[in-house]
Amino acid sequence: MERIGVRELRQHASRYLAKVTASGDPIEITEHGRPIARLVPITDDPWADMVAAGEITPAAGGGSVRDMEPIASDFDASGELADLRAAER
Repeated sequence: MERIGVRELRQHASRYLAKVTASGDPIEITEHGRPIARLVPITDDPWADMVAAGEITPAAGGGSVRDMEPIASDFDASGELADLRAAER
């Protein structure tokens, strides 16, 4: 990962913004040699971002929650929970 100082970024901000946009590689910003920030490209796919960051894991089955059929509107979740709790007792 490329590292640049705050002064360098301030003087050539548009150059580094174009570089990050074109390459997709982040740039680490330093102040007095210590990392303080990261300049990263924005992607249009938040799911891919979360997978790359290790925040979520894709389903092994390959299905998507978006492909699921909606639950019938007459479904009573409170009633179902009450029935489950009663069955446990």
